[in-house]
Amino acid sequence: MSRIIRFNRIGGPDVLEIADVTVAAPKAGEVQIRVKAIGINRAEIMYRTGQYVMQPSFPAQLGYEAAGIVEAVGPGVSDVTIGDAVSVVPAFSFADYGLYGELVNAPAAAVVRHPENLSFVEAAASWMMFVTAYGALIELGNLQAGETVLIRAASSSVGMAAIQIANLVGAVPVALTRTSQKRQALLDAGAAQVIATEEQDLVSEVMTITASKGARMAFDPVGGPDAGKIFRALGMQGIFFQYGALDERDIPVPVMDVLGRHLTLRGYELFEITGDTVKLEQAKRFVNEGLASGKLRPLIDRTFGFEDIAEAHRHMESNAQIGKIVVTV
Repeated sequence: MSRIIRFNRIGGPDVLEIADVTVAAPKAGEVQIRVKAIGINRAEIMYRTGQYVMQPSFPAQLGYEAAGIVEAVGPGVSDVTIGDAVSVVPAFSFADYGLYGELVNAPAAAVVRHPENLSFVEAAASWMMFVTAYGALIELGNLQAGETVLIRAASSSVGMAAIQIANLVGAVPVALTRTSQKRQALLDAGAAQVIATEEQDLVSEVMTITASKGARMAFDPVGGPDAGKIFRALGMQGIFFQYGALDERDIPVPVMDVLGRHLTLRGYELFEITGDTVKLEQAKRFVNEGLASGKLRPLIDRTFGFEDIAEAHRHMESNAQIGKIVVTV
């Protein structure tokens, strides 16, 4: 028997419940993990509230990220063995797997032996944020040294990851945040510049930073009407990656800017990377090397106990966090 966290109806954090279940032995291509820490993600909030790309089937499991010790392996698994310290890359559907539990099964392709310099809390916090940012900035965007990238919602875990990845390749990360409240924290996290979009003129600030060239790339999980300002801050052949919809209103696309500067608006999601075997392996290698060297390091906002999962979700919904929220088991 193992305790897991699940929910039986759409709603607020209080719908989350702890249940005792029997965990099946791992099947072919699966790894069973004794969980030590769980990373909390915005997608899980959206799934719980019925706003995700798929609707839950009850009782519904959830959880994309965890770290722990391999308890057992199914037939055909050779990359990890019993006793290995591992973490999990979000490379599966909630319809098939959920990692909110003390003992869980995960697909072997998503399981990674993480560097020894990481704690379980750090390992559980790493993969969603770094692979999401890597996929847009590096795999698809080919961000280069000296180029400027605008990172909206920069205090989120993925925003923090994007700052680190930009610095790793020698690019210039410019953090976008609504007010100046988080300015110093973002500078401390590695942002080259911070623009408070409700207090400063975004376009003029970017043009000053880039010597009037405009930014090479924007990385945005928000969208909505204010995204139009970001388009105006892009340079020639700039690319705007939209990877979320925290503001579900339409994005106004300034057509003359698009035509005159050959801009690209591209929808992007993590599963473009984790659903492709070759891209997933490249992402694992890039992130693992960065973690091992210390050039990539997840910033932990706060940890909660397993029984406090509802409070962890409330904290994420408050949007007060800077970095990753983790639940310890």
